[in-house]
Amino acid sequence: MDTKVFTDKVKITVKAGDGGDGMNSFKAYKGKPACGPDGGDGGDGGSVYFLGDKDMNDLLAFRFTSKYFAENGERGGTNQCSGKRGKDIVITVPCGTLVRDFESGKIICDVYEDGEKVRILEGGRGGKGNVRFTTARRHAPNFSQKGVKTLAHTLVLEMKVIADVGLVGFPNVGKSTLLSKISAAKPKIADYHFTTLSPNLGVVKRFEESFIAADIPGLIEGAASGAGLGHDFLRHIERTRMLCHVVDISGAEGRDPLDDFEKINLELKNYSEVLAALPQAVALNKCDFYGAEENVKRFRKKYGKQFRIFELAALKGEGCEALVDELAQILKTLPPAERIPADEEFEFAQADNTQYEIFKDENGAYVVVGGLVDMLCRNVVLNNPDSMAYFQRVLKLRGVFKELKKAGCNEGDTVIVGDVEFEFV
Repeated sequence: MDTKVFTDKVKITVKAGDGGDGMNSFKAYKGKPACGPDGGDGGDGGSVYFLGDKDMNDLLAFRFTSKYFAENGERGGTNQCSGKRGKDIVITVPCGTLVRDFESGKIICDVYEDGEKVRILEGGRGGKGNVRFTTARRHAPNFSQKGVKTLAHTLVLEMKVIADVGLVGFPNVGKSTLLSKISAAKPKIADYHFTTLSPNLGVVKRFEESFIAADIPGLIEGAASGAGLGHDFLRHIERTRMLCHVVDISGAEGRDPLDDFEKINLELKNYSEVLAALPQAVALNKCDFYGAEENVKRFRKKYGKQFRIFELAALKGEGCEALVDELAQILKTLPPAERIPADEEFEFAQADNTQYEIFKDENGAYVVVGGLVDMLCRNVVLNNPDSMAYFQRVLKLRGVFKELKKAGCNEGDTVIVGDVEFEFV
């Protein structure tokens, strides 16, 4: 028995690598202990990429590994040697995978083609070594810059099958059988409901023409509202170019074939008007069953002018060639499937280096937090006078001291800015 679980929607956490810190060092030769700065830059952190792979069929691998972190950049070295750049991480996904931001739900990208490589997160920049801070007036800077720290982000991967023709219909109407007859696909086939638990793809070839057909697992009434596995299955036909509606015309399941046809079309319309508007061919299957002839007449009388109807006995292969010929002709008139565009060129929120907030903690100290503080923490070295002078100057220019006064901070009160704690003067 096949126990594999089909997985087409997962949540993962990704993080680009942190930038390596710059080195603070000085050349030293025998007899000459200080010969000038020589600290190198830190290496950039690795980036996060997604790669489309046509040989992947689902997202099962992500059920076991949900965290993907790129490598951090290495710290700069002496003798002006730069730190090693962190290794990128490349996450392989099936073609047709949507990458969404978990918090906003917005689409970041659609990994559409085989071999397509998309960068989602860029690694943090490496910090500058102390040699980069030498100037005509500052010959021996005793400080370096820290690398940029990156944030982890939660993403949702959602697989949407890319196919030309989607086979839809109630469970056990013969969709898998039809796919096995018109292509080389070998789907699992049996005479009970919900045999198909995942979409099956097959390449259909007819003379010089070829197209991809997808056997979409059987829908039920209420699928558009999430009944059964409705939403999970309906999203896989959202970017098919046309539909082939397979109907069990024999009525052997105790249902009325015309009622089945109307119910499935209603579910398609309730889920998406675009989906319901797709061109649709109708395959009346199991025409070799006893009593099917009368149902075929009823069906043709009601829908004969609205749809192209084909009579099949898929298990025997009867009528399949005429259906494939018609599907190929219709596809010639339809535009190719398109990738789903990202939401307004989505980018993750970047820290605002000018923004800050002030609050009073339980000990009565005034704490300054925000993007401005993060920037200062990266660029300020506590034990260096030049660096601390820069720190004080930025706080003054950004109006932090004025805002502290407005917040009620008086002389002698404690102020905390990142790792720096001082008395307000």
